[in-house]
Amino acid sequence: MGKFFLVPGAEGWNLISRPAENSNWRVRAFPSLDTAAETLSTDDDVVLALPISAVLAQRMRLPSVEGSELREMVRIQLEKALPFSTEEVTSDFEVIEQANGECVISAVAVQNQRLTEIAAPLLNRGVIPRAVTVYAAQRVATHAGKGCALFIYPESGALVSAISENGKLSFARTIDGGVAAPLELELPQLTMTAELQGITASFQNVLVDEKCFGLRDKIEQALAAPTETMAIETPPASTGLNLLPQAWRDERLRQVRREQWKKRLVLGGIAYGAIVALALIQLGYLKFRERQLDRQIKRDAPRTVFVREAANNWKALAPAIDPHFYPIEILLHLFDSLPSQDVRITAYNQSARQISIEGEANKAALAYQFADKVKKHPDLQSFTFDMQSPRILPNDHAQFRLEGRPR
Repeated sequence: MGKFFLVPGAEGWNLISRPAENSNWRVRAFPSLDTAAETLSTDDDVVLALPISAVLAQRMRLPSVEGSELREMVRIQLEKALPFSTEEVTSDFEVIEQANGECVISAVAVQNQRLTEIAAPLLNRGVIPRAVTVYAAQRVATHAGKGCALFIYPESGALVSAISENGKLSFARTIDGGVAAPLELELPQLTMTAELQGITASFQNVLVDEKCFGLRDKIEQALAAPTETMAIETPPASTGLNLLPQAWRDERLRQVRREQWKKRLVLGGIAYGAIVALALIQLGYLKFRERQLDRQIKRDAPRTVFVREAANNWKALAPAIDPHFYPIEILLHLFDSLPSQDVRITAYNQSARQISIEGEANKAALAYQFADKVKKHPDLQSFTFDMQSPRILPNDHAQFRLEGRPR
């Protein structure tokens, strides 16, 4: 996004710009605002300066009040001077000075219809200025921040004379006849009109645009004061005058919000794309690792088969070579677990997969006690034992069956 000032030139318009990627200001002349608008985009920061012929500039002396009350008094005074209602215009003002309970005001107004006609090339392209001001106000703020000064410069095919007080525009008019006008007659009349409005005619500076260099002798002779030349401002100084209509402000705000949403959506799309890209990279990496592991498994398969077969063989041989699986050892540990002589082992069977113990106890509680001692015996932990509910005989003895399986 670049920063641009559109100002009226001697003929046509000047575009003062500083692209976002460049810190140097440059000036380009265009024959019309249409051709200048073609170089701008909707997201550019544009300040539009109006020519004097498009605005009403008035100097006022009002009681010194503050805030909205002062603005209302300016509106009432403008309403008296305007040939149309204040609803049809956009106005603004600056305070030139305050003293002795009074304030001197520099007020400007522009008819909304006239402003729309001037800015139509911009509006048709969706370019809404950030601010609308007056070029004369920009020039006086740039070259004469203090005191009283007279400015003479060409603008839109005419010759403009403007007076500034403390860097504020207090008086402006177009001189009939342009650069060919009899300045020896026009300038004394201008100073007289200014004095009638309370503006001192003792100008501290008389500034002439460099394009009017040939008029310096006439101006110095008419005013009996030396002159200085001034070039186009790069960039113009900012002013407190902003004639941007409220409807334009609202549309620009909506436009800015739309652009913000577009940027957010773009950032969201980039973030989503990055996530998808990372997911694809992760998926590719997992596929790569899967192929690596498959190759390793295939390479190690012969050794794995040998290890598994050896483990199965050792597991099958365990009952024959592990003392924990010897029948005599198991029977010894079973007899050690008998809680009393009232529990008798009547049958014992052992295979590679399980052992079973059948017995009879004088009471069911003794059978459960025997099973619990067998499960807790430290030398029988190679097996997991399970016993169903004992069968009670007519003589109240309990027959039980205890089964054990290797862990």
